[in-house]
Formats: sequence, C-alpha cells, structure tokens
Amino acid sequence: MSLSRTDRSSFSAWWWTVDRVALLAMLALIAIGLMLAFAASPAATGGPLTPGDFRYAVKQVAFAGIAAMILGVASLLSLHQLKIVAAVTFGLGLIGSFFVLFAGSEVLGAKRWIDLGWMTVQPSEFLKPGFAVLGAAILADRTSMVLPKPMITLIMIVPALVVLMLQPDVGQTALLLALWGALLFFTGISLYWMGALGGAGLALGGIAYALFPHVRHRIEQFLSSKETGYQAGLALKAFAHGGLTGVGPGAGTIKYRIPDAHSDYIYAVAGEEFGLALCGVVALLFCILTVRIMLRSANAREPFAQLAGAGLAMVTALQAFINMGVAVSLLPAKGMTLPFISYGGSSLFAVALTMGFALAVTRQRPTLERRERSWFGQSMAART
Repeated sequence: MSLSRTDRSSFSAWWWTVDRVALLAMLALIAIGLMLAFAASPAATGGPLTPGDFRYAVKQVAFAGIAAMILGVASLLSLHQLKIVAAVTFGLGLIGSFFVLFAGSEVLGAKRWIDLGWMTVQPSEFLKPGFAVLGAAILADRTSMVLPKPMITLIMIVPALVVLMLQPDVGQTALLLALWGALLFFTGISLYWMGALGGAGLALGGIAYALFPHVRHRIEQFLSSKETGYQAGLALKAFAHGGLTGVGPGAGTIKYRIPDAHSDYIYAVAGEEFGLALCGVVALLFCILTVRIMLRSANAREPFAQLAGAGLAMVTALQAFINMGVAVSLLPAKGMTLPFISYGGSSLFAVALTMGFALAVTRQRPTLERRERSWFGQSMAART
C-alpha cells in the first residue's frame, strides 16, 4: 500500500505527521518483548527439572495487541483532547492506587495490584503519563493563576507520593519525583530550586532507607564488596553464559533460577539466550526513541508540546535505564519493569499510553497547532 501526501484520508494525515522513526522503534521493542516472553515463560512457569509452559507468552501476545491499539488511538489525539485524557488517566490512577491499599493483592508485603482474575492491574503505572501531560499543561499555560504554577503541580503530586509510599512502592515514587523535577527543570526553574528539590529527594531516600527494611537491605547489599545478592549474581552469570551472541533461543539454563525472569530480570534472559548483541540493540532502540521524541518536542511550536514530550521521553528512558542498570548490577535491586519488554498488562498498557501521548504531542501540525485551545479553553489565536 502506498500513501500520497495529497491523500486526505485520516490515516494518511496521521501517517505523514507522526514520528515514524519513533513509532518503528516502539514496534521493534514490542516485537523483541514478545520474542523474550516466549524465552522466559518456561522459566517462570517451570524449573530446571520441571517443564514449563508458554502461558505468560500467550497472555503477553494478547496484551501486546491491546497495547498496540492504545498506542495508535493515543497518537491520534489533538493537544486539547490529550490534556483531557491525561487528567482522567491521572485521576483514575490516583483513585486506583488509593483503592489497592484496602482491597489490593498483597505480594511480599506490598499492596500495589488489583486482581481481576485473568490479569492484575497496577494503577500506579498510569500516574506517570497522566502527570507528565497534566503537569506540562499547567506549567506551560500562559494564563495567570492564583498560586504559582510549580506550587499547583506540587499540590497535585503530593497525594500520589503519599499513596505510593504507603503501598509501599519506592521505585514508582522516585520516578514520579524525577518526572516532576524534570518538568520544572525544562520550564527554566532556577538552579537554586533544583538544588533544593535534589536535597528533598535525597531526604526522602533517607526516609525510605530508615523505614523500609527491604530498601535498606538492597542498598547495603549493593554497596557490600563481599555480597553480590542472589538475583544480581544469577543475572551476571546469565550475561556471562550468553557472551556476545548468546546460547540460542530456548537453550538458556540460568534463567530457570532467576526470580521474575519474565518481568524484572527479562534483560538477563535476553543476555543469556541472545547475547550482548540483542542487549545492545534494545539499549540502542531506547536511545533512538528518547532522542527522536526529545528532538521533535524541541522543534514543536506549542510550549506545552515541548514540555510534555520531553517529560514523557525522560520518564520512559529513566525507567529503562534503571531496569537495565539493575540487571547488570550498576544499580541496587529494584522491582521495576523494562518498558515494552517485561511481561505484564499494566506495564505494557501504561508505556503504550505514555508513548502514544508522546507521538501525539510530537506530531507535526503546521496549521492546526495555532488553533489548539489552551488548558482553560482560550484559543491560541485569541492570545496572540
């Protein structure tokens, strides 16, 4: 099928305005994730002496289909529609995160999931894309407000941070804080206040270290010169076993001993069965994706699009960096998924929504952008 720039159909208009390089990078990451789901599913459902099955892989295929639809639909949104959808997403994510404190499934002392039977939902995953767009909409809006705009975003984010710490989910808390700091940095806040925010982040990290034994144990284990840690040690052995090209699809053995091989440590499965080559491809795709979205955001005419695109790209890149850094023992162990690749409906749906939002804000709108309404409904033309 060939598309002409003179074609006036909706699909053609979307195709010629969307960032196709970023879109292809996302689809490539989803495809790699499905391949690795088939590699990791037997390890997650069986053991070295017990045959596993492909139930997780089959479910991941279904999740990927839904995620592709979310990605496509979100990328079609106008900037005004995007703000509304983001506000709803953030609100529902906050309500769901609060709900799990009372009715959520408890795993290893943490309540983060709602069990629906055929899948579990982690509402906190959707706080990040919602806040990235909603925070950008407030910070970039030219309308004067009663309170300083950074203060309004602080009032928005505090309830989410409190709920996340009560679950507890230190990783999501850190990501949300980093996202907020990045949005403020991109708006041009003074370095003095950025230093204050950094100090506040370190203080919260110290509180988490003091209050949560598992956080303290992981940090001390990471800093220890004598103790590697069970998961980290197995992950390093998996990378060493795989070498440059890997041992081959399905031939991995260390993966059967790695806890959460299909989710948090799927990067180690990639290293064992497909080697450093595939791990490098995955890292390169995330770099391409991040740089493309950042560049397209910087070239956007609308300040909101610039800010939202940068925030969405940053939070996804940071999550990927943390997951891969943990897998190769560059960072302390943290239960965090690898975007697009780790098993899980919530993770895949949330990152699809995040990148769908990013594709929407970075679409080239040479004539439509001037008519986009602001967060409060005032037209751009009326303000200029």
